[in-house]
Amino acid sequence: MASKVGKVVSVAPSKTVVVLVERKIQHPVYKKYITRKKKFYAHDENEEASLGDLIRIVSSRPLSKLKRWRIDKILEKSGEDK
Repeated sequence: MASKVGKVVSVAPSKTVVVLVERKIQHPVYKKYITRKKKFYAHDENEEASLGDLIRIVSSRPLSKLKRWRIDKILEKSGEDK
């Protein structure tokens, strides 16, 4: 089962969070490290995650048009509270 670690950037849709995952790759010619970013929509059944949390997501069956991930664990809560 594939998993990724990222930061919650949006909690606007109901029972859904948008997670920004960053990874570093090395350029094949120039050997400089480049940051690649991608957003994933993840299912949050109990709406536990909040903006800025560091979470781990795992792949799952398709839950909607864009959601193919679900929250596995909240690794670090953000400092801001609503």
